[in-house]
Amino acid sequence: MVRAAVLPAVNAPLQVAEIDLPDPGPGQVRIKLAAAGVCHSDLSLSNGTLRQPVPAVLGHEGAGTVTAAGPGVTTVAPGDRVVLNWAPSCGDCHFCGLAEPWLCANAGVAANAPYATLAADGSALHPGLGTAAFAEETVVAAHAALPLPDGVPLTDAALLGCAVLTGWGAVHHSAAVRPGESVVVLGVGGVGLATLQAARIAGAGTIVAVDVSPAKEELARAAGATEFLVAGEDTAKRVRKLTGGVGADVAVECVGRADTIRTAWSATRRGGRTTVVGIGGQDQQVTFSALELFYFGRTLSGCVYGNSDPARDLPVVAGHVRSGALDLSALVTDRIGLDDIPAAFDAMVAGKGGRSLVVF
Repeated sequence: MVRAAVLPAVNAPLQVAEIDLPDPGPGQVRIKLAAAGVCHSDLSLSNGTLRQPVPAVLGHEGAGTVTAAGPGVTTVAPGDRVVLNWAPSCGDCHFCGLAEPWLCANAGVAANAPYATLAADGSALHPGLGTAAFAEETVVAAHAALPLPDGVPLTDAALLGCAVLTGWGAVHHSAAVRPGESVVVLGVGGVGLATLQAARIAGAGTIVAVDVSPAKEELARAAGATEFLVAGEDTAKRVRKLTGGVGADVAVECVGRADTIRTAWSATRRGGRTTVVGIGGQDQQVTFSALELFYFGRTLSGCVYGNSDPARDLPVVAGHVRSGALDLSALVTDRIGLDDIPAAFDAMVAGKGGRSLVVF
């Protein structure tokens, strides 16, 4: 038996309980978690913004050590350090055939099947986003466990599985930031901080961080922001003032709200690129006039998992960690236990801090 944070029903409080994990089956591995990040997507799963069968063990941003491998597993072995990949591509669907693994039609299939049972009554549990990282151990498909390159601390490596690959990919893939370009990042949480670091590594010039909390300025500047703005009705106007009156070459929205998406769009220069990373609800409607779409000539794009191929991008990002260019520990503002996850959710709703990291 292992301890896990269980979501009994949508919008219900998490409950730390003991669960029973099966031995890994064909193509599966068992992993002892070193750490798991508390991501806004976990909050969205718990409140129903994103769909997830329940009861479930949430958590999708994790790293740990393989303790057992089922028949047919050749990619990793017991003793290997791995990062969880919550969206493993199948390699066979239409999108994988287009070399767009981040859009894989089958990436979420594991979340729909029970993977463990509650020790108290034997009821079936589902793995949040297929990974169930809010537990001391988990069982996942082998292709959802990416070998961790040497030289990266195992605990902080948990952040690579979502926040860092998302922020890195938003800058280097979706927005394709070029040296000297101006970038504005709206939302300075875990993903926003990773995005700021990625923009700095890309050689961006003016890097503007925007958040509702003035307390995040120090975090933002440490990550690479050259300017910091407290969000307000005139945010777009102030961004234009900081970028020669024209607006940012690139805006990255990391909140997932209609008003911040609209602000990101308005803060982007004519011909610039607006990338939406934040996950909003269906009720969050963003409107544009036909005339402004023509006149401004901006590009607006969604960004799933940073438009990343984790198998390709993880070694690249790990190289920046080893060189010191990318500081994983700077994304973490709180190191907590399983019992502290609800408080981390509350802090997220209140706009406080960067990433909370569950350390086992």
